[in-house]
Amino acid sequence: MSEKKTILIIDDEPDTTTYYSALLEDNGYDTIIAENGEEGLEKLKEKTPDLITLDISMPEMSGLKFYRSLKENDAFKNIPVVIITGISKDFEKFITTRKKVLPPEGYISKPIERDKVLKLIGELIQQ
Repeated sequence: MSEKKTILIIDDEPDTTTYYSALLEDNGYDTIIAENGEEGLEKLKEKTPDLITLDISMPEMSGLKFYRSLKENDAFKNIPVVIITGISKDFEKFITTRKKVLPPEGYISKPIERDKVLKLIGELIQQ
């Protein structure tokens, strides 16, 4: 039996993290929760996840700043990131066309569609 894949959920809304965590754990994943980008970086040092779901609008450290830090760090830059946010399509275009930082591996708008999220995560970490 293969070891469960771990997903780091970074979002400042407790209802959201509770929902994502339950959804992912019900589908065979382990989850770690961080309330902002700063906490997300701390959690990375404790255990390297197989994938990260990331909200953009958060206090302390925005998702964008966290994403940039992650992709500039050789130890973590290969972890797939799925941005899950309520921000507009313009933001998706912006983040996927940046030259300095690679685009995220996935992008999902809130409110999320369960099956779409699970399919994308499954493809990215091939559980």
